[in-house]
Amino acid sequence: MGNVTSNVAAKFAFFPPEPATYGITTEEETGKLIFAGVSLHDKNMEVHQLTTKSGNKVVATFWRHPFARFTLLYSHGNAADLGQMFELFMELRAHLRVNIMSYDYSGYGASTGKPSEFNTYYDIEAVYNCLRSDYGIKQEELILYGQSVGSGPTLHMASRLKRLRGVVLHSAILSGIRVLYPVKMTLWFDIFKNIDKIRHVNSQVLVIHGTNDEIVDLSHGKRLWELAKEKYDPLWVKGGGHCNLETYPEYIKHLRKFVNAMEKLSLTNPPAKQLTNEPSITETKHNRCLRFGKK
Repeated sequence: MGNVTSNVAAKFAFFPPEPATYGITTEEETGKLIFAGVSLHDKNMEVHQLTTKSGNKVVATFWRHPFARFTLLYSHGNAADLGQMFELFMELRAHLRVNIMSYDYSGYGASTGKPSEFNTYYDIEAVYNCLRSDYGIKQEELILYGQSVGSGPTLHMASRLKRLRGVVLHSAILSGIRVLYPVKMTLWFDIFKNIDKIRHVNSQVLVIHGTNDEIVDLSHGKRLWELAKEKYDPLWVKGGGHCNLETYPEYIKHLRKFVNAMEKLSLTNPPAKQLTNEPSITETKHNRCLRFGKK
């Protein structure tokens, strides 16, 4: 049984850039972690190295906005690492007026370990716990954003956080097998079973998908939107492919509209006071955002 699962995962595959597009080092004067090997630097970007449930150390970056309305937790595609995402994060932070928290999956960039479905779940859990402990971010102040394969860890978390502010699914997949083969039923050995998890998401869901997506068919996005309990107006980018939606003007316009709507919702429907603290979870424009292969 385990061998079959491994074979399916191998066919679906992770494609971390090799070599990694950046490294991390410690700044002598401050003792803080910084990126090495990248041309863009930002004084409002903080680097973390977080230990996951599986013992891997994953790299995460927090891009601070001085007047942030929310924090966006961004899970990227399976053929990129953080070094390729800087420009996009800076633009999202500026245009949406949000903090950006992103991370590299185990085995990506300067993160240790090997990439796997369950490691991505442990990775995002460690990042969420960092947001809570280091920055005091509450569920109601958090929007989860999943691009392509990043929709897997995004919906894993979204299905567990019942007071989450919102979810964005960008070129998302129904499941791993469904990208490769047109199956109608969820098979036990499938990975990233988003088609099942989205049914348990309580927050508003925005789906963004290109009509000419050559990797993940538009039907994935449309089905996820249909299954969402709390639907926000979707964005079907006419002519958009899989890795270029950020280049269309309607992309940032619609995202800004969504964040504005979430802000209004938070003002008209403030969260109820909690009697206890939330428990921790214990269980770029031109980046290569996704690849799939049959091995």
